[in-house]
Amino acid sequence: MAELHLNIEKCKSCGYCVFSCPQGALELSESMNRDGYNYAFADDAKCTKCGICYTVCPDGVFQITAD
Repeated sequence: MAELHLNIEKCKSCGYCVFSCPQGALELSESMNRDGYNYAFADDAKCTKCGICYTVCPDGVFQITAD
């Protein structure tokens, strides 16, 4: 089964992933990463690992791995 991994330290709060997710599985956290950005996080129950977040993210936050 595929897994979604996020590197929150790369996130710059652009929101492209949040707006592009067809499942509504992504949100921006109220917490901040070390650079002071509210980072994206995923609801695993909603995420289908479709890869759209990976495609639209300009900062390489997302990685999808297959087991």
